[in-house]
Amino acid sequence: MAGVAGPLVRCGNVFFRYRNALFPVVLAALFFGFRPEYPRGSEWLDNLTDVVGVLVAVAGQSLRVAVIGYAYIVRGGRNRRVYAEGLVTQGFFAHSRNPLYLGNILVLFGLFIIHDNTWVYAIGVPFFLFAYIAIVATDEAYLRRLFGAGYEAYTSAVPRWIPTFAGLRTSLDGMRFNWQRVILKEYGSTFAWAGGAVVLMIADTIAYFPYSTRVPYINALLVCLVILAIGWGTARYLKKSRRLREVRAA
Repeated sequence: MAGVAGPLVRCGNVFFRYRNALFPVVLAALFFGFRPEYPRGSEWLDNLTDVVGVLVAVAGQSLRVAVIGYAYIVRGGRNRRVYAEGLVTQGFFAHSRNPLYLGNILVLFGLFIIHDNTWVYAIGVPFFLFAYIAIVATDEAYLRRLFGAGYEAYTSAVPRWIPTFAGLRTSLDGMRFNWQRVILKEYGSTFAWAGGAVVLMIADTIAYFPYSTRVPYINALLVCLVILAIGWGTARYLKKSRRLREVRAA
């Protein structure tokens, strides 16, 4: 078993260390390297695909918002290495050991669906699934060393990926939802994927239609992009000016 886990953990360390640079580069290569698909030449199917992709991505972002709002896990790394201040088992972490990574995967899959190119699916899905499986293996190896029997008990009670929602209301009972923390932690990544989704839909349209025939639709998407940019700028200003701070429980 160790012989199998060793290489996976080493891969996970590499992915974790370079993920903020590597993942955007891979996404850009996929989205710019392959033309968006127009399924069966049907505008209706293309619109449906866009809607499904947006809904999947929103589901992933909603999961991240819920997790961070109720019980944030300080495991963002230190010196680009896996790090944890403590073993967080409350809130959504009582129902899935990796709900934030699951949210990331759903957001990525949503973008793939919007782009809808066969090669993007064939390359992107295996790459990112393997990357997150490796990162989780690295997390687990670290947490197992750090927390020992306590972590083993946690893994035996809580699934690694797919949440069990039974008893979720009880898990969240008495917990205060922290909107300040959500905005401070999520505004950048939310703008990145949402803005990317809008750009993909614009690219999908102009790849198959003259701009002059789709002016209202493209302009509506550009308005969405401007609104997202204003939201990002406002959140960043509030954070940098310290007008918005995370309220910590006493």
